[in-house]
Amino acid sequence: MPITFTKYAMSEDRIFLETGLLSTNQEEVILYRVRDISLRISLGQRIFGVGSILVQSSDKSMPKLMLKNIKHPREVKELIHKQVEDMKVRRRMRVGEILDDDGCDHDLDDDDYLGN
Repeated sequence: MPITFTKYAMSEDRIFLETGLLSTNQEEVILYRVRDISLRISLGQRIFGVGSILVQSSDKSMPKLMLKNIKHPREVKELIHKQVEDMKVRRRMRVGEILDDDGCDHDLDDDDYLGN
């Protein structure tokens, strides 16, 4: 009998989280929406050979998904990363980061556009 009633699964295009025993709840994150993946391993987790993976996405209903106490966490993190990149390539998505211009207001006149 499991200690927690939480299951994680990954398909070609989504990560699923299912919780509960009698009444279950399922959430999912679409892989092409993943923005960042990080790994956290506490001392206790290190002793038992597990870790937690934080998946941050642009998903409105679940912007942060914490996969807790995962065996072989480094390998799983890399597997998720590879699958995310594959999905973005398949969907021909390009993610641009918005760079802060240090609050500088760059007013250009028409002469600047014309190269004068």
